Amino acid sequence: MRIGFLFNHDQIHQVAHSLPIAMALANGGFSGEIVVATTTPALVNEVRRIGGNLIGTRIEHVELAPSGFSRSLDAMFGKVIPAHKLLIYRDNLDFFRGLDILVVAEKTSLILKSRYGLKNLAIIHTRHGAGDRAIGFDKASAGFDHVLCSGPKIRDRLIREAGVSPQAITVVGYPKFDLVRDKPIHRFLPTAEKVVLYNPHPSPHLSSWYRHGVQVLDRFQDDPRYGLIFAPHVMLFQRSFVLTIDKLSINSAGAIPQRLLRGDNMKFDLGSRASTDMTYTLAADIYLGDASSQVYEFLLHPRPCIFLNSPRLDWVGDPNFLHWEAGEVIVSPEQLPAALARAEELHETRYRAVQEEMFAASFDITATPSSVRAASAIVDFAHGRTPTRTHLRLVTA
Repeated sequence: MRIGFLFNHDQIHQVAHSLPIAMALANGGFSGEIVVATTTPALVNEVRRIGGNLIGTRIEHVELAPSGFSRSLDAMFGKVIPAHKLLIYRDNLDFFRGLDILVVAEKTSLILKSRYGLKNLAIIHTRHGAGDRAIGFDKASAGFDHVLCSGPKIRDRLIREAGVSPQAITVVGYPKFDLVRDKPIHRFLPTAEKVVLYNPHPSPHLSSWYRHGVQVLDRFQDDPRYGLIFAPHVMLFQRSFVLTIDKLSINSAGAIPQRLLRGDNMKFDLGSRASTDMTYTLAADIYLGDASSQVYEFLLHPRPCIFLNSPRLDWVGDPNFLHWEAGEVIVSPEQLPAALARAEELHETRYRAVQEEMFAASFDITATPSSVRAASAIVDFAHGRTPTRTHLRLVTA
């Protein structure tokens, strides 16, 4: 049995969602082959950082590369569309044919079945994040042979909206949390009374950045009582333009004005490792965002949240904006100072209990590490798929 874990993205933010599962398989005594495949130098570095000595020993590491022709196409179109990511599949079909099971955190890999005919390759989806956006529950999810999800909220929506069979879903918790169990909390901007994490999403039709982002930054430069960590979703500034397919839209994130980069109470991070490993979601006192699923990681420790509804969406009762029930929702930066002033009180009197309920629905956390539960689910799936051909085992204690 040969199980592959693919990391094929422009950024590293998906690695922590499924690499811990490969590590749990290796540490648990899985008797088959475990392969991790990466497609960029940044992904190589992140896999080796997290995987440590397991990479290259118990876990085989393969670096997949595009053909010369694909590289030329990426040079022409890569600033707007993820050409490199899409072409990797076509250029490495022999690798994928050599796997029994492929584990991925994204949906693009379904192209191996729909476009390239690898019907015998079982693909397991780990998802990445526990957010509420509708695209996370579209019909593509039903194309996977099995789905691992973080909690009952995700499971129920996959069944109800995506048409995934209940038998094809296993609730396993959140493997990314296994990596931060003993992570120290860094204190940034120590002269500020409170530190706010501003974490806008890249999607042009949902994000607060395009319409109000610079005004938000201006508000903090004018009020040094608050420190600001500006750590948007890592894809906001990745390309010259942001293109979304769930609701076709395109926009450019532009540039941060130089006058704002000199503020002593502001820290800017447009895509480093700290933007993906919960460094900032653990460190901040207040979360300020819009559509990013990172708010659920922030809720690991309940704290005040504020949401900026720049498009003025009619969101109440919409499950795609359930996370906006975790804090006050405002529609313009002019409302931000007052919202910050009452954030602590509102959190204690109204939102803390709501956050705790939302977290429990989103993450089924038990005494058994989530990565071990996910590894066991994969072994169970493999047993059911090949009951006589292969001996599989996973030692968890």
